[in-house]
Amino acid sequence: MKNDKFERCIKMMRQLVSDIQGAPLPSEDLEPELYRIWYEHVQSAGMECLQYLDDNFPLEKEDIDSTLNKFLK
Repeated sequence: MKNDKFERCIKMMRQLVSDIQGAPLPSEDLEPELYRIWYEHVQSAGMECLQYLDDNFPLEKEDIDSTLNKFLK
């Protein structure tokens, strides 16, 4: 059975992925303001997720950082 921390983490991650998938498509008609609003929202959601992971899963922080670093290379 999952505890509340995992449930909240899963919910946050699903929302973050949904937000990322909602990115405005690049085109000549792309409104810079629309992109800026989306980008700021996703950055905020991402930072909230990382802070939640740091606060609630401190022992796993090194594993999470290592995985993210491999992914971003």
